[in-house]
Amino acid sequence: MADQPIALNWSAPFRVAHPSYAASKRLWGDKVLLPQSALEQLLAASTRTRPSTSHTFTAFDPSNPYSVADARRERSQYQETFQQLPHPLMFQLVNQKNGNAVYAGIREFSSDEGEVALSPYLLEALGIQESDIPGVPRPEEDGSMDISDDSDGKPADAGLQILVKARQLPKGTYARLRPLEAGYDPDDWKPLLERQLRGNFTTLTKGSMLSIQGAKGEDFRFLVDSFQPEGDGVCVVDTDLEVDIEPLNEEQARETLRQIAAKAQRAPGTDLGSSVGRAIDIWKEVEGQVLEGDYVDYELPSWDRRAPLVIELTILDDREIDLFVSPKSNRQRALPREAEHVFGDFSSLKDGVKRIVIPPTNIELEGAESLLISAHGFFLTGAEATGAKPARYSLRARAADAPSSAPGSVDLTSPQPSADEEQCKNCLQIIPKRTMMLHENFCLRNNIVCPQCRNVFQKRSEEWESHWHCPTHPDAYGSSESSRAKHDYVQHFQHTCPSCGPSTPFTFPSLPEVARHCTTICPGKLILCQFCHLEVPQEGDPLDLSSEAETVLSGLTAHERADGARTTDCHLCGAIVRLRDMATHLAHHELDKANRSRPAVCRDELCGRTLHGIGPRGEVNGGARMGQGPGNDLSLCSLCFAPLFVNMHDPEGRALRRRIERRYLMQLMTGCGKKWCANEWCKTGRANQGMEALGSSAAAALPLVKPLLEDIADHGRPMHFCVDEASQRRKKMAGTLAAEGVWEAEWCVAALEAEGGNLAKARGWLGDWAPTKAPSR
Repeated sequence: MADQPIALNWSAPFRVAHPSYAASKRLWGDKVLLPQSALEQLLAASTRTRPSTSHTFTAFDPSNPYSVADARRERSQYQETFQQLPHPLMFQLVNQKNGNAVYAGIREFSSDEGEVALSPYLLEALGIQESDIPGVPRPEEDGSMDISDDSDGKPADAGLQILVKARQLPKGTYARLRPLEAGYDPDDWKPLLERQLRGNFTTLTKGSMLSIQGAKGEDFRFLVDSFQPEGDGVCVVDTDLEVDIEPLNEEQARETLRQIAAKAQRAPGTDLGSSVGRAIDIWKEVEGQVLEGDYVDYELPSWDRRAPLVIELTILDDREIDLFVSPKSNRQRALPREAEHVFGDFSSLKDGVKRIVIPPTNIELEGAESLLISAHGFFLTGAEATGAKPARYSLRARAADAPSSAPGSVDLTSPQPSADEEQCKNCLQIIPKRTMMLHENFCLRNNIVCPQCRNVFQKRSEEWESHWHCPTHPDAYGSSESSRAKHDYVQHFQHTCPSCGPSTPFTFPSLPEVARHCTTICPGKLILCQFCHLEVPQEGDPLDLSSEAETVLSGLTAHERADGARTTDCHLCGAIVRLRDMATHLAHHELDKANRSRPAVCRDELCGRTLHGIGPRGEVNGGARMGQGPGNDLSLCSLCFAPLFVNMHDPEGRALRRRIERRYLMQLMTGCGKKWCANEWCKTGRANQGMEALGSSAAAALPLVKPLLEDIADHGRPMHFCVDEASQRRKKMAGTLAAEGVWEAEWCVAALEAEGGNLAKARGWLGDWAPTKAPSR
């Protein structure tokens, strides 16, 4: 039954919503919005055959469990059959006025009742212009939009209507696209087509115009020419679609080959192309070249963070090259561009050097892994490329000099003439007094000084005729029409944020303000999410002040707040904690750890166990809480006390003293016989260490044992019983670990006991559960 296709026989007319509504919903590709009632009608129109039942009951018997179970099964099959829609859901849209038809996919069922919202691609395919849709939005006094119809006195409900039909298309295996302009490169278009078809399209319609956004914002258009399987449309979801890009005609093919060959000659790294970026250091400068409109990206991985950093771009040609710098950190991941950079220099060429000085206290350097530096060949948007050779430059990053000779400082004081010299009042040059009259006659007749910048020009020169000063930016001036056009484009031209999208455009009066927006509150700003560890847009609404305040207070972007809402188990206590709250949760663990008391250790000097055991999550005295405590008054662990235990009434402990005495005598006279034993109060242990035997007879051993028996009540005195090899080895390792001076010896014993003697894991256990030693004064 799962392989049986779901048939839909449904169609309905809908009024076309205004394009501004579709733009506000971010409709792209072949997506439409339908009302909720359309979904209800589609569910009712599903015509799959109801499955036959297998029971033999002629009537429903509520007291019969078999009848009840069969009825439930039948009801679930009925719901699965009659409440299921095909996936993906596809439609055919027909404009009955001109006969145009196009296939579309569904975004969601959220439009107004009786309306269908269409993407720009669908509007173009149906031949619908914005002027064809009555009800152009007009702002009301309260700021709302009034959509009414002023044409022919018809009400707004009688707008342009199209017919929407449910239609399922076969999975496409092949499609041929024909570009409408020459210069395409199939290798460049493969990833772009994959990304945009996967994200925005459910279907493709034969004869439609497919618009693809290029890497630099270009808009390229393709004619959808043919399919396999043949037909007027195919589905492009969950299928491997082979795409060929073929020219419209022979002339376009020849022009494309010529442009590809020309592009190859100017590819990065060639003599006529831009240089290839690389990592640089502060020891030597690098030389390069850049084409108009291109970027050459460099990375400075390290520098002296205690001194100001100077980044200098020396322009070797009389060309416009801009310098942009952005720190690479978790909060800044994008390469510097003219509309997205933290530090930039758009100034026109004056002394041939562009210089950016970054002090070490600049907040933007906080957490920076490296500095991203870009040299940009300025290209005025809308102008035709000159095809000139690449502009040459040299780039250097260095530490700044002393503050008295800081980079970029200029001595503006007038030079002092000597006794036989004099300063010209026109050009301010120092001239010998004997030639001053001749110089002034020539200078006043031919030269003129700009009263604002004090630069000297020839009166009839093109530089003086083109010399300009910006009234709103006193430091901005130049002596050419191109520099004036560049300044106006950068500082006095309306620019739109390239990342916010056309549905929510943000315009700014200058490029520096666009760059400030793109590197601060722009939803499309790339960050490295601290939870999913991917480079993603930070998201959020720049106009939502409450969201911005939450970002400032929490230090998390909108994406991180949403991603950090996922939960995980704390590796220490096992509690379920949100990812964004994990740092605070672990901080509480640190506070609790600082106040923990040291665990009691077994009194036996060779035993590497704590007195009461360690719980599964670092709980001190965990064994006692589980009924595994020592149960004795000797401060011995349960394993060391086990050979001494006898189930008898001994209120004064005399029998216990006799058992301890016998054990010491047996160790001294006979030994434990273990090759690993290192007990100095054991015959075997002394032999293993090459020591002389003690008390080989009872008469010789008894005087040695009596002082040990007198110290039984003093728990500060150690006892000397033989233990197992693992415990003895852990005790030695604990002493070595404690000698490092980071943790107390008791915590080292507990860590090795908890981790079974694994030194690496014991260090991790200590870092999680043990407080460090207080620093000695």
